[in-house]
Amino acid sequence: MPIPAVDKIWMNGKLVPWEEAKVHVLTHALHYGSGVFEGIRAYKTSRGPAVFRLTDHLERLRRSAKLYFMDIPYHTAELAAATKAVIAANKLDECYIRPIVYRGYGEMGLYPLKAPVDCAIAVWPWGAYLGEEGIKHGIRAKVSSIQSLDANSIPPAAKACGQYLNSILAKVEATEAGYDEAVMLNRHGFVTQGSGENIFCVRGGVISTPPLAAGILAGITRDTVMSIAVSLGHAVVEHNMARSDLYLADELFFTGTAAEVVPIREIDDHAIGEPGPLTRAIQDKFRAIISGRHEEFDHYLEYVNDSE
Repeated sequence: MPIPAVDKIWMNGKLVPWEEAKVHVLTHALHYGSGVFEGIRAYKTSRGPAVFRLTDHLERLRRSAKLYFMDIPYHTAELAAATKAVIAANKLDECYIRPIVYRGYGEMGLYPLKAPVDCAIAVWPWGAYLGEEGIKHGIRAKVSSIQSLDANSIPPAAKACGQYLNSILAKVEATEAGYDEAVMLNRHGFVTQGSGENIFCVRGGVISTPPLAAGILAGITRDTVMSIAVSLGHAVVEHNMARSDLYLADELFFTGTAAEVVPIREIDDHAIGEPGPLTRAIQDKFRAIISGRHEEFDHYLEYVNDSE
């Protein structure tokens, strides 16, 4: 999707004009992928724009950076304040938020620890990643021939820039074959996740999802959906899943910040069908939460206009 320009981006402690938010061509992260990032969303509510699980996302950003020996030069509270400031500066009611921490200009080579650590936060209007029709009626997915990352090669617990080359290959393969999204398997043949989403399966009324040990990102929307399921009276079982488990599912759906909650209506040409009742119930409650209409989960929202 094209990125629409807004007025300001936060870079290293300052709000700078969008067109001036630049890095040097010899920036370390450009050559080696030595950066970590987050995807966050702010939603329109009756109390103004609210960022969904902002602190949780920023803490995961800090954990990702730690895995790559990067010390973020700002406290989490400072990054949260900067996020709210850049949303307010751009006068956005809702938006996608991209914080990124990266090794900057000054060093080259595979020993990166002397390279500076830079930080930026960008925001822009961005609709449904897999389309509004996908949210309503489901998408078509394909099990990719591209294997997901092994934990002893690149830590899947980190949301790091370079490792998404793996996801790009899977996404391109699926899209060029006529599907909307990929599903990836690990080296043992178990289901891990989509190219940028976690996955859930419903069969016989039981909701299941791959465990973290399968080699997946600890998704914040994933965690939210698990809490929603419990609040609706359904436990979520974490266990290794074979691709045949996907084919035999009563319902399938992806979760992620960009994707939100997206049903899968077909996998490898096996029909799953229109979104089922559990998927719909989770979608409805998720929508109520992010729009500030669910008091039980209001702690998930951090309001941009609240002064603290």
